[in-house]
Amino acid sequence: REMGQGSIARIVAIAAVIALPTVLLGFLYGQSRIFLVMARDGFLPQSLARISKRGTPARITAVTAVLVAVIAGVLPIDQIAALANAGTLIAFIAVAGCMMALRRKAPEMKRVFRCPQPYLVGTLAIVGCIYLLISLPEKTLLRFGLWNLAGLALYFAYSRGRSLLRTTGHAASEEGLPE
Repeated sequence: REMGQGSIARIVAIAAVIALPTVLLGFLYGQSRIFLVMARDGFLPQSLARISKRGTPARITAVTAVLVAVIAGVLPIDQIAALANAGTLIAFIAVAGCMMALRRKAPEMKRVFRCPQPYLVGTLAIVGCIYLLISLPEKTLLRFGLWNLAGLALYFAYSRGRSLLRTTGHAASEEGLPE
């Protein structure tokens, strides 16, 4: 609209409204599975790791949906998107760093996906993501930092001592979980 393209702006707005629920459902699906794995390993209450009779993690999906609904009801969509962008960039940085670390520490490891020039690609990915991260608004970076500090506090207060990896020496698996 600002560029005098009102009709194109309407088409983009309609496409965004149609696409947004799909994106939110995709994030909800992914986040509920992350929480499920965290509950299996003791980072969240074990009761959230239960699988329903139909084979779905219904309990953790419902908890995640409520959490997402509360966040969506409290924060404006532009702030949610900015925080999601920051989180995604940090995840990409971690993936690129882990790729390079695994190449060095476990060069013999069988890899389903191979990356040509892993140190160049990984370094460029990290530099690019850091550039995009510092381009985000200051308020977003502050909120993202506070959110991560809250997560670290929760980890040290609750999760660290309950982790199955820490207490038994190995991570949880799907077998042996209560129905």
